[in-house]
Amino acid sequence: MLTLSAKFRQSFPIVHAMAKRRISDFEGFQKVLNNAKSIIVLTGAGISSESGIPTFRGEGGWWKTYRSADLATPQAFQSNPALVWEFYNYRRHVALNTHPNNAHKALSEYEKKCKSEGHHLAIITQNVDGLHKRAGSENIIELHGNLFKTICTNRKCIFIDENYDDPICKAFKLMSFRDPNVKDDSLPVVMKEDLPKCKKCNSLVRPYIVWFGENLDHEVLRKSRELVESCDLCLVVGTSSVVYPAAMFAPLVAQRGMPVAEFNITEEPADNSFAFHFPGKCGTTLQKALGIELTL
Repeated sequence: MLTLSAKFRQSFPIVHAMAKRRISDFEGFQKVLNNAKSIIVLTGAGISSESGIPTFRGEGGWWKTYRSADLATPQAFQSNPALVWEFYNYRRHVALNTHPNNAHKALSEYEKKCKSEGHHLAIITQNVDGLHKRAGSENIIELHGNLFKTICTNRKCIFIDENYDDPICKAFKLMSFRDPNVKDDSLPVVMKEDLPKCKKCNSLVRPYIVWFGENLDHEVLRKSRELVESCDLCLVVGTSSVVYPAAMFAPLVAQRGMPVAEFNITEEPADNSFAFHFPGKCGTTLQKALGIELTL
């Protein structure tokens, strides 16, 4: 009996032979796309940056005078929860005042097309901004959590809540709309007792975000691995996949003999084993590759 990867190689021998070198071929990709029954889409900061959301990574990874990575840790929250919440309140405000771009919308529309044809498309995102959901996508796995969810710090409670308030609490009313690079000593100091509280037990809540040094949710990781192991096409959109375990997903798909298509602003592919590489703005290349025409 032929395996799934063997069947694919038999159906598309030319594409499989080219899988170890970079190409940028819309026609060739669409032949593969039309044959795919189970698609996963891995997305990262690059897709949301086209909506105007800061990446908070690399050279631009600063907020006020702080490295954003230094604020995204359990230790930072324990030592200064007000500062960490101020940072995340700002990120929530930015996300709420941006909109899904054409890349988000194209994925949402193609998911609907797949559903109508009895096929499956799932998004595994490293982003926490909620833009995929706002674009209309339904099958979304959020690896690193969500800016608009909170979790109670009381281990006997751990209630998870969804919250789109801006600001998230009254204490940040004067801070939500400010440029973080402008220093203003007149702003009040936020006390711990004024920070967001759990609706069930009134304990302090924290952002529902996987911080540096923390493990991904076991169930989230299990579902992601199942999709990675069963898909017959993988799209990598707006991510260099440098953060594990997400960095393993696309190479694992390629190792199974399944095609991987990368959509990124950079000219160089993240991995030479990927069959397709489409440089440029994801909002443009993804629409064309998926054959989606978005109305204004």
